[in-house]
Amino acid sequence: MPAHTGDSGMVRGTTSADIRPDLDSIVLTLHTPPDGAASAENRDDGAMPSRSDHAAERPRFTRAELSAFTGGTLPDLLPDPTLLLFAGINPGLLSVAVQAHFAPRGNRFFPALAAAGIVDRRIDASAGMLPADEEHLRSRGVGITSIVRGATSRASELTAAQLRAGGADLRERVAGIRPRVVALLGITAYRTAFDAPHALVGRQPGDWDGAEVWVVPNPSGLNRHHTTADLAQAYREVALRAGIRPPA
Repeated sequence: MPAHTGDSGMVRGTTSADIRPDLDSIVLTLHTPPDGAASAENRDDGAMPSRSDHAAERPRFTRAELSAFTGGTLPDLLPDPTLLLFAGINPGLLSVAVQAHFAPRGNRFFPALAAAGIVDRRIDASAGMLPADEEHLRSRGVGITSIVRGATSRASELTAAQLRAGGADLRERVAGIRPRVVALLGITAYRTAFDAPHALVGRQPGDWDGAEVWVVPNPSGLNRHHTTADLAQAYREVALRAGIRPPA
């Protein structure tokens, strides 16, 4: 069932900073492990899958296979307690396909978290999230959600009505999650979703049920206005506001 029902037209003024690559930018050949290669699921030594195993299992999808995930969702990552809640615009198709936030390898979210000292490792979610990595995020109090739950190929496919509805839904969710800080990824989507046409990147006026509200740069690889170092600086600032210090 389609996740999007708004009919007020496309979001005007959306920039490359707020969109993801389209399907042509994703590897489109199906992946078959080489002969004799052991998959993570078929190991017979009793060991947990390693990062190299995980990378070898990275799935590849055809354009049609990815398109089938349009409107699909993936669960929020919500540790208890959630200190810092990152809110993306909406999931991409690959993220829903592998059931992991920020799955495309060109997305700089997880590299920026590592550079910021929020996590102690370089997380690769392109084949799904390793349980150890998810547990590490939880132990750090880092949560991940989206303004709009339904997946699209591009965030620019969302209508203004969908963004506003998603914004209202996010406000309700934040009231239940009660993070210290909410960091929304992308100023253009924030302006539309929360009827704040003149908002700027940084801390926003007013709190949401006690949570500070910040807008930080979008980590999409198409956001050439900001380097990974820029993202790390912005993410470090909100992490410190949430009480998250670099791992010992």
